[in-house]
Amino acid sequence: MDNQNKSKMILLLGFMAFLANGDNYAAAPLLLNIATDLHLSVETAAVSVTAYMLAFGAFTLLFGPLSDRFGKVKIINIAAMGTALFSILGGFAFNLTSLIFLRAMNGAFAAGIFPVTMALVGQSYDDAHRHKALGKVMGLMFLGGASATAIGGALAYFGSWRVVYIAYGAAELIAALLMLKLLQRDTPVISTLNYVKAYREPLGNPKFMRIVLTIFFVGFSVFGTFTYSGKLLQQLTGYDVLGVGLILSLFGLGTVLGGRLAPKLKQRTGARYFILTGVLGSLSLYALSAGRSLYLLVPGLFFFGVAFIFLQSTLVAAAQETLPKTRGTAMSMASFNMFVGGAIGTGINAKIIGASGIPTIYLIASVIMLLIGFAAYAQFKEKKN
Repeated sequence: MDNQNKSKMILLLGFMAFLANGDNYAAAPLLLNIATDLHLSVETAAVSVTAYMLAFGAFTLLFGPLSDRFGKVKIINIAAMGTALFSILGGFAFNLTSLIFLRAMNGAFAAGIFPVTMALVGQSYDDAHRHKALGKVMGLMFLGGASATAIGGALAYFGSWRVVYIAYGAAELIAALLMLKLLQRDTPVISTLNYVKAYREPLGNPKFMRIVLTIFFVGFSVFGTFTYSGKLLQQLTGYDVLGVGLILSLFGLGTVLGGRLAPKLKQRTGARYFILTGVLGSLSLYALSAGRSLYLLVPGLFFFGVAFIFLQSTLVAAAQETLPKTRGTAMSMASFNMFVGGAIGTGINAKIIGASGIPTIYLIASVIMLLIGFAAYAQFKEKKN
């Protein structure tokens, strides 16, 4: 593949990642409106987020080996069409059951976009250019997350939460049609599809399994709490969905800035990078648990996003490097742990909120984030030695 086609690939994949990640992150400010419209509590409406994450996590285990066997572009094209369709249909959900089903199907197809896209980019570039290419796609991906709460909040404010899902789905459909026409098919890297064989190597690799276990707890503490950040802000500020969405976009902006800073900071600090990240994430989450004004909530959300992308980008790169021949399978395991961790965190936190209130979940996540930082430090220090 020549440089022109690679640039076209990065642009198309980045655009789809922008939309699909936005579709995911937009749920945070929408839960208040969804709950009101469907006559549910926010905690009950959040089950749709859990369904999305569980489906995403489970189906990544299917799409990874499929992409290694049949080609990553083919799988991405199928997944993009599916997630566009079910995002649009999600806007027509009429009760909790239909919402859960449609969001779960959306998450299932989205599972063929995120990890397989990163695997495709990883295999398309050599060692000298891979990191930069991955950074471009991840930058667009998290720019989608950065803008999603503001876009979703604005669309919900002037229209409804249904307009948000329909609009994202329509844009994803346009991107999917462009990719179907313009992306060049890649060559499969394995000749037969055997799921037992595909996962035997990663499951038997202690270093890889330690990385993905760490990713699980990142998902638990980040996605499991961010889901309820809209309700937290609404309770503390009294703002409507538009104001809440704009404030929540600070988390996404933090991921964009963090993605640019992470490689240089990691290079300068070595394994200590993880301690710094753990402390930053812990302090940010503590600020959200103790915050009673925007003076704490605003920097808390922003640096929460910075700490998240510091951890995620580094751990994902390490997972790919551990299994360079089957990057699709490696990314499947990483994404599975991230989103299943987030789904379990969302479910457990709903019960904690009912018993102790929202600030408690951020306090617990603050402790977990600190432990993650020190655990990752020990792991990568050991690797270095």
